[in-house]
Amino acid sequence: MRWNLRLAAANRGIWKASELQRMLAEHGLKISAGKMSGLWSGEPASIKLDDLDVICAVLGCGVEEVLIAEPDKVKRADEPAEHKPAVASSGGPSVMPRRRDGRSLPPV
Repeated sequence: MRWNLRLAAANRGIWKASELQRMLAEHGLKISAGKMSGLWSGEPASIKLDDLDVICAVLGCGVEEVLIAEPDKVKRADEPAEHKPAVASSGGPSVMPRRRDGRSLPPV
């Protein structure tokens, strides 16, 4: 998902985060300056669905305008995983991991 709050607000003539913050407060959603900055300029890690309802009501838009789906970024479960070697082979002898007490680890 891509967070699209800033563009959705700009489409409605709202150019400043403080202006949207004031409008949200008028509808009962009080957001701190720090959280508003994160919503305005970044991609929030999470957002409450009730808060999203208020944002959409204030902007007069649907959720699909604020959150844009990006399904091609999701890997399918049946796609083969890329295997990368943990250590590049230099042609030298292989190194066996050992415990701190000098004993070798059990075979995998």
